[in-house]
Amino acid sequence: MNDITDITKAMHLENSQLENPSRRDFIVKSAVAGGGLALGLAGCATGTEGNAPYTGPVTEINSWVLVRPNDDVVIRIARSEMGQGTLTGLAQLVAEELDADWSKVRTEHVLPGQNLANKRVWGDMSTGGSRGIRTSHDYVRRAGAAAKIMLVQAAANEWKVPAGELTVDKGVITHKASGRSTTYGKVADAAAKITPPELKTIKLRDPRQWKIAGKPVKRLDTDDKLDGSKKYAVDVTLPGMVHAAIMDCPVFGGKLVSFDQSQIASMPGNPRALRVNETTVAVVADTWWRAKKALEALPKVWDEGPNAKVQQSDIMKHLATGLTGNENVFADTNDGDALKAIAGAAKKLEAVYEVPFIPHVCMEPMNATVRLSPGKAECWVATQNAEASMATLSQTSGVPLNQCEVYKMDLGGGFGRRGGNQDFVRQATQIAMQLPAGTPVKMLWTREEDLGHDFFRPIQHARCSAGLDANGNLVGLHIRVSGQSINAFAAPAAIKNGRDIRQLQGLWKEANMFPNDAQFGYTLPNLRIEYAMRNTHVPVGAWRGVNTNHNGIFAECFIEECARAAGKDSLEFRRALLGKHKYHLGVLNAAAAKGDWGKPLPAGRHRGIAQFMGYGSYSAAVAEVSVNGNDVKIHRMVLATNCGHAVSLEQIAAQVQGGVGMGISTLMSECSVRDGRIYEINLDKLALPKVQHMPKVETVIAPTFDFWGGVGEPTICVVVPAVLNAIHAATGKPVRHIPFNNGMRLV
Repeated sequence: MNDITDITKAMHLENSQLENPSRRDFIVKSAVAGGGLALGLAGCATGTEGNAPYTGPVTEINSWVLVRPNDDVVIRIARSEMGQGTLTGLAQLVAEELDADWSKVRTEHVLPGQNLANKRVWGDMSTGGSRGIRTSHDYVRRAGAAAKIMLVQAAANEWKVPAGELTVDKGVITHKASGRSTTYGKVADAAAKITPPELKTIKLRDPRQWKIAGKPVKRLDTDDKLDGSKKYAVDVTLPGMVHAAIMDCPVFGGKLVSFDQSQIASMPGNPRALRVNETTVAVVADTWWRAKKALEALPKVWDEGPNAKVQQSDIMKHLATGLTGNENVFADTNDGDALKAIAGAAKKLEAVYEVPFIPHVCMEPMNATVRLSPGKAECWVATQNAEASMATLSQTSGVPLNQCEVYKMDLGGGFGRRGGNQDFVRQATQIAMQLPAGTPVKMLWTREEDLGHDFFRPIQHARCSAGLDANGNLVGLHIRVSGQSINAFAAPAAIKNGRDIRQLQGLWKEANMFPNDAQFGYTLPNLRIEYAMRNTHVPVGAWRGVNTNHNGIFAECFIEECARAAGKDSLEFRRALLGKHKYHLGVLNAAAAKGDWGKPLPAGRHRGIAQFMGYGSYSAAVAEVSVNGNDVKIHRMVLATNCGHAVSLEQIAAQVQGGVGMGISTLMSECSVRDGRIYEINLDKLALPKVQHMPKVETVIAPTFDFWGGVGEPTICVVVPAVLNAIHAATGKPVRHIPFNNGMRLV
């Protein structure tokens, strides 16, 4: 069954809106919606997420699978868990090929030092770009299948029968002919001595025949979160530990000139001020609160430099030059002659869209605990890339990589902030280097530091122009994106010949360096898509959904303007342009069908629709809103997603719901620059959505079982344009600036 619209009839999850829930109801509903005998490889984490601790023996079948005498199966997880469900999803894939009993599945984290020592047998440990499952599904499934082969062979050897005569169900091996059965726990020791099969020769189970993967299962990372026993990096406590509060120059590019330790010497906690680097000062004390208070009292002299003169208006003017100028501009797509087609069209349209800097606002502020001992460097940290954390620890401390270890903790929010940018690990290490050997130091940022020194989602503007013929057909489309480049700040080597294709994510052509990841779905005879690099002094980085978020707004809101100018239905106008792109069209149709497109609405409500692609998956959304004066209420959102193979339906639905929340947050939040620094450095100045702002969310999961797409980020890019298009339908006027700057507000 390859028709995406057919599958949607059988697969969708709905979640009712929470109307003023009690604390208990909120928690309950949120939980639902959400070789030889060894003690494991030395250095691997011993946590058993979501289960009671176990300290007995465990037999390692291979690098991914361990079995205990009580038949528990321990699956090692190399990726980070930050609430997105990757830990459970990867365990499902391994357990599927293993034919394990899900109720007996446990997990433990892999440490980067152990990965290095074992020639990276666990592969890539980074978790970002919605790649946790889509780029590791093959080798983890093969690891599970190989372990099953070895366990079955061990039973066959014991019974002296062909392995082909044995069957497995939930970790129980059965020989039907003789009526004998055994369990994984009983044959594990023997299985560990068997030569592993060649992984490439193993035939994996057809996803349509999955028993554990693709099915609703209990998540493995929620129990201790609900009862409060979960330990995050911010909770780390070590013997002899001291605490550090830190402050960077408030203006990006400024420097620390001096500070006066004598003025805090008599304060409680024996505070000691330290220069961390040329821009940063820290205070170390016996508690973090005492360190923070001493840091606030510490006299500091900053050289804020020329950037202290930069205002938000200057940045806006700078980006505006990219909309019309030719400096640092390139066209990634240039089919036909869009400019000529638009100039000769019967009807011409033009619009300029603007999106701001946006912070990550992780619930857990940046922090890290570092201990430097003779010949050993250790770090306890919430990280999306444990190997990058370890590399930063080594590079900063000078301790060789093979003498470093990072103890990866579950994250209290990531969203891209805890990925490539390891500034928090670097700073904690720089502080530890100035303390007596063996002294652990836990550095914790304040919320002000966290918001003021983020790596923000980059500010972007876009000028879109189009031409319609006399029949309302789109004959030419030109999109010029002007804004800050993430790669220019974080990875200059990725920019080739001044061209940063990353900023056009979601607007890419089908055949380029990123095939089948974030391609533009519409087919037009004349299409030109350009990027004008306009960098600022503000540091930028990946923010959940990254560039598909703003590019989805630019494309889908302008397509909406074209449809209305043509006098055509929003859905039908898109369908006509998506004829050659069955996956884009499939999710559009699925969202429209579930979202009751074309059917009557209650008085005062209006619908908007959008579709886009990102991270290898296809998404579409229908939003229902009402507008009363300046008050905007989002009542309902229906989102359809095709990620190819759906490993965990409930996790996918939860990610879609989370995407709705984050998308709505961008309608309310922004970071602006005043005197070279970020103005919104605490939550009193940063508007964030509350429970009442969340609409009823309905998720249509529509897998076509023929590719592997991501889940964590793709759907955010259709949330905002669908809402903005619904507002356009309600008011008759397009919304071209977010957050709202015309007095509108979400209620």
